[in-house]
Amino acid sequence: MSKEKPPYILLRHRDIPDLDNLEVYRQNGGFKAFEKVVTQMEPAAVTEVVKASGLRGRGGAGFPTGLKWSFIDNKSWPHYVVANADESEPGTFKDREIMEGNPYQFLEGVAICAYAVQANVAYIYLRGEFWNLAASLDQHIAALEAAGLLGENLFGSKYSLRLYTHLGAGAYICGEETALLESLEGKLGQPRLRPPFPPSYGLYGKPTIVNNVETLANVPLIIERGAEWYRSMGTEKSPGVKIFSLSGCVNKPGNYELPLGTTFRELIFEHGGGIPGGRNIKAIMAAGASSSLIVADERALDTPMDYESVPSVGAQLGSASVIVIDDSVSIPWLIDKTTHFFRHESCGKCTPCREGTFWMSHLTERIANGRARREDVELLYDVASQIRGKCLCALGEFSIEAVLSGIERFRSDFDVAVGEVQTAAHVEQVPASD
Repeated sequence: MSKEKPPYILLRHRDIPDLDNLEVYRQNGGFKAFEKVVTQMEPAAVTEVVKASGLRGRGGAGFPTGLKWSFIDNKSWPHYVVANADESEPGTFKDREIMEGNPYQFLEGVAICAYAVQANVAYIYLRGEFWNLAASLDQHIAALEAAGLLGENLFGSKYSLRLYTHLGAGAYICGEETALLESLEGKLGQPRLRPPFPPSYGLYGKPTIVNNVETLANVPLIIERGAEWYRSMGTEKSPGVKIFSLSGCVNKPGNYELPLGTTFRELIFEHGGGIPGGRNIKAIMAAGASSSLIVADERALDTPMDYESVPSVGAQLGSASVIVIDDSVSIPWLIDKTTHFFRHESCGKCTPCREGTFWMSHLTERIANGRARREDVELLYDVASQIRGKCLCALGEFSIEAVLSGIERFRSDFDVAVGEVQTAAHVEQVPASD
């Protein structure tokens, strides 16, 4: 007998039709949590509830959300909240579904965060390709203002809040919070040197909290149902549920809301329906294009997907955009795709990333196209190693994850690519590099 699936927490629109309609959302408890915090709770108490819940940032870093809110500098005003809706990581498509299907829960989360840090203005920064979503969110914000749920003197209090959407120009780097803030200010989207960090020096030089869409969508139900309820799901150090964006060589790609600590095996084979054509699973990228390549052996498949366990198999959970790779995929071909992406998206501000991604892309293209020698693989590894730890932001670090792990863990694929191993699929003589 199959176990009954629990109700959705973040993807509630799958259980409740028309949840993107404000009246439907309110009929299902919507904005009760926001009213509660404004009329019954001190701002610091809201932060303490979120801190007690153990909610961690869902944008990739996994930093404790309540702890971040507590860092807000109360000696400098005004304060701002910025929702990071850039979602430009290849393989990640969870925030888009939340904003399309369950937008008011996300907006309520933004509002509660703003009250907790006493911000009267909040911005939603969307990637440039989300122009249709920006228009939709503008309509939802207007509906909230018309209903008296945004604006001046909310719920008869002295608290006021305005929300605004802002479209970026489609730059991957603007998913990094300080580059996002630069872009929001109308500047070139390039990361700032840190410290200072945004909670003390953020938008327009004022204290700012930047949180991911999925992170903020958790907040209303945490306030409504309590920290202990939230901690009843997931693991001790990684509480709650997570939306896993599953893609690649899998029968049923899509978003799956599951408790943190669910294994890769359950996600891929039970929920994702396994590998097409009965092929063998070869590797897993747990965090989209930014991820190391995990060797998909029995140990890895049985690893819980949480912030503490995934590093045991040589990767990070990140945004949990799980890309499945089967045994038909050439690893040199795969890393050529990732390095081209990072080369294109490098903002060019720091030399190791700007020059390093260019040279990695040059080498991976030669290797993937059968125009390289073994020495080129060694050079690629050396270039990637020289980038590590020397970049202004995480993009440079992300660019080398698949390269280094691919060479270290799937060396036989590179041997085939440079002609040192002959296989049934690789019988032609590989020409020498030019």
